[in-house]
Amino acid sequence: MAPQKIDLPLLIEKAKDKNEKAFNTLLNSFWSDVYNFQFSKTSNQDEAQDITIKTFAKAFEKIHLYDNKYAFKTWLISISKNLLIDSYRKNKTETISIHKKESEAYKISDDAPSAEDLLINEQNLNRLLNYIKQLKPHHQEIINLRYFHEMSYKEIAEALNEPIGNVKVKLLRAKKILATVISARKNNR
Repeated sequence: MAPQKIDLPLLIEKAKDKNEKAFNTLLNSFWSDVYNFQFSKTSNQDEAQDITIKTFAKAFEKIHLYDNKYAFKTWLISISKNLLIDSYRKNKTETISIHKKESEAYKISDDAPSAEDLLINEQNLNRLLNYIKQLKPHHQEIINLRYFHEMSYKEIAEALNEPIGNVKVKLLRAKKILATVISARKNNR
């Protein structure tokens, strides 16, 4: 459930205006709900995480369609459920799907460093590499492409053959996890 401290209607309106901080707050507030739903259905951490990432990418792309007559969490779970069904259908039929060009993904600024970026950048390289090695391989890969190969979101999307919206959400999630690992290590000193 979303923390009571947030003004959900205001956040949703800001997100409709492509406000990055609003997206991040919604993502952080509802990530566990969507992930837990997916994990309860798939019993597979990687699959649950992939569909959760796709859920937020699609939700943020289509947030202008959200109707506030319905609970935001319910809307997210509905998107997630439909993506899971699509995934099952795709795997069951084993047909090759032709992806139409996606509409423009929501904007996340490339140039303004977030709190996570600042925390990551202040670590020395050796220690940072040790922290990165503690992440799952797909998180390691996206951080490596972004920060060590200095690739743009578009370049990463092309390298991973994924929609740019998925790349943005995956990178955001990987940075949050890495920042948590770094903070935990700092607090244990």
